[in-house]
Amino acid sequence: MYQKFKGVIAALLTPFRADGSVNVDSIAKLVEHNLAGGVTGFYVGGSTGESMLMTLEERKTVMEAVAEVAKGRATLIGHVGTIHTAHAISLAKVAERCGYDAISAVAPFYYGFSYPAIKGYYDEISASTELPMIIYNFPNSGGFAFTPQYAEEMLKNPKIIGIKHTSADLYTLERFKHLSREIVVYNGFDEMLIAGLTMGADGGIGSTYNVMPKKIVELYNRFQSGDLAGARAKQTEINEIIAVFIKHGVFASEKYMLDRMGIPMGEVRKPFLPLTEEAKADLDKLLPEVVKA
Repeated sequence: MYQKFKGVIAALLTPFRADGSVNVDSIAKLVEHNLAGGVTGFYVGGSTGESMLMTLEERKTVMEAVAEVAKGRATLIGHVGTIHTAHAISLAKVAERCGYDAISAVAPFYYGFSYPAIKGYYDEISASTELPMIIYNFPNSGGFAFTPQYAEEMLKNPKIIGIKHTSADLYTLERFKHLSREIVVYNGFDEMLIAGLTMGADGGIGSTYNVMPKKIVELYNRFQSGDLAGARAKQTEINEIIAVFIKHGVFASEKYMLDRMGIPMGEVRKPFLPLTEEAKADLDKLLPEVVKA
């Protein structure tokens, strides 16, 4: 069951037009770009997709647009997480209607919800569809950290099949692979992909995959074939690029790079800041390295 969920899953960016609307045409181009680069699936509507800065209807539009292009060609995971349980359920139903393979959700945030409230949130969402659920563990942004003990409790819900672990705590990632039943575990920090794989991750979900899918796929394949030195060298190559993205703003940098590759992405949404001209010049110098396989 879990085989199709393993591998390189691109956390899809959301392209916007100059008027701020979702650019459905560019979604199709971005999906094709990623598929040509060898990714095995898409994580749609997550942090990378700026979902928390979008309306419910916009999120549904993105989910539908990706499915129209990628259904049957890649594993589709629809992120439905939001602070509003009913809205998350509404998104989950769209994912099911569109033929997604699974749904995922970050824990509800802002109010400092208790674990019982968070468990109830996941149980209600997962009960609303027949799709399996992948927990999105992102302590830095969600404000809640799933421990192995909490995860074990969550597994009483048979629809929960995995965890996306966006944290530098790789001890916890490794512990997630040794719960009472097998689940799929994803590494969430792109700059630590080889480390996550070494600690037992079944694959990665990441934003920079959009920009350099071939590099990420090569790292993954080298690791799987036992070429650890080659995988480590590829991680270093990738991290040199990521360091520049972090300097100027990751999502804005990724969108600019894709613009330069011929995929119109538009600006990041406020309160994210647009790139300065100095940043664009810096990224232009990096472009040849990014597009090189």
